[in-house]
Amino acid sequence: MTETPIQVTAHDEHTVILRQCKSVHYEAPFLYLLFGEERALLLDTGATEDPALFPLRATVDGLIDAWLETHPRADYGLVVAHTHGHCDHVAADEQFRDRPGTVVVGRELDAVTEFFGFGADWPEGSVTFDLGGRVLTVLGSPGHHRASITIFDPWTGFLLTGDTVLPGRLYVDDTDAFLATMQRLVEFAAREPVTSVRGCHVEMSRRPGKDYPLGAVSQPDERPLPMAPDRLVAVRDAMLAIGPRRGVFRYDDFIVYNRPPTRDMLRLLVRARVHKLISR
Repeated sequence: MTETPIQVTAHDEHTVILRQCKSVHYEAPFLYLLFGEERALLLDTGATEDPALFPLRATVDGLIDAWLETHPRADYGLVVAHTHGHCDHVAADEQFRDRPGTVVVGRELDAVTEFFGFGADWPEGSVTFDLGGRVLTVLGSPGHHRASITIFDPWTGFLLTGDTVLPGRLYVDDTDAFLATMQRLVEFAAREPVTSVRGCHVEMSRRPGKDYPLGAVSQPDERPLPMAPDRLVAVRDAMLAIGPRRGVFRYDDFIVYNRPPTRDMLRLLVRARVHKLISR
């Protein structure tokens, strides 16, 4: 049976979770489509540019058309933004460039802060972004990427953390910035009604501490994507324990790659290569 290139799951009538299938790209990122009264937000555009392989624009257009049949209104807009600017989160941006009524937010830090209106308080402050009756909170979250953001959606209680917190490998580019981000997220979740933490990838199996190889196109025993809010504390405490040490630090449901030395990345790539060879 042919696998669909995009898995579409309606969390509720105003919230859709999409996942790029591993048969299209091994990264298999999760994307989020949130509907408000005036506009929708598409958070991330996946890892593949070619619409013939990854028809994200057509899929999103169909979802919006279906939503508008039930909630008719004129001049409904779409904002395409990103949890951060790495290539597996922005690849299909070009599919939306010529879409009417659509804003595609740039991936660089200046574009992100200008669009959301952070000003001089980036990344310590937070701002709101109103979809029309659905007001999101946007938090600066550098550490994995200098322009990373986290979005809290009070409608669902989702804290959308991109690649900062997820059941998988947490790649830390800037240790101090990442730790500061985690402290802010812990404090935010302590005062706001966060129901689940949802990143953009699943790389861990249900076996504690066991991740799938980089490049795996099948993960039959993967962990569920949602993480409990207390896992923010676990990641923060892990970073406090790791401190300035570089390397790979393994925990039950995540693995920290803290500014990994070349040897650690080579091990990751060699494991990926071996897995690819034995999987043929």
